[in-house]
Amino acid sequence: QMQLAESGGGSVQAGGSLRLSCTNSGRTYSSYCMGWFRQAPGKVREGVATIDSDGEISYADSVKARFTISKDNAKNTLDLQMNSLKPEDTALYYCAADLRCDYIFDPTKRSRVGYWGQGTQVTVSS
Repeated sequence: QMQLAESGGGSVQAGGSLRLSCTNSGRTYSSYCMGWFRQAPGKVREGVATIDSDGEISYADSVKARFTISKDNAKNTLDLQMNSLKPEDTALYYCAADLRCDYIFDPTKRSRVGYWGQGTQVTVSS
C-alpha cells in the first residue's frame, strides 16, 4: 500500500513561489510513475507535471518554464517547485502514483490511478 500526503500549499501573491511536497508511507516510489494534478472549482482535474520510473518528465503547457517536478526515491518524496505563480494556478493540488504509467499520463485513464493524496490548496491572488 501507498499513502500519499501533500504539504506546502498556501496563499501567495501573483509572481510568488511555493514548493509542494508529497511524502509516502509505505512502498518506495522508485518503480512508480507519479504526477501532480490540480482541480480548480468547477473544473475537471488536470495534469500539471508527471515523472516516470526512469525520470522522464512532462509538463502541462500552462506551467512549462515555471514549475519543476522532482522525485527523490531515497527519501520517498515528490516535489513541485512553483515559480511565477498566476491567479489561474489557484487550485487544489494532488499528487498521485501508479505502477501503470498510462494511468498517470493518459487523461482518459486517470480514474484508474491507484493512489492519490488528499490535496493541498494553492491560492494565488492578483
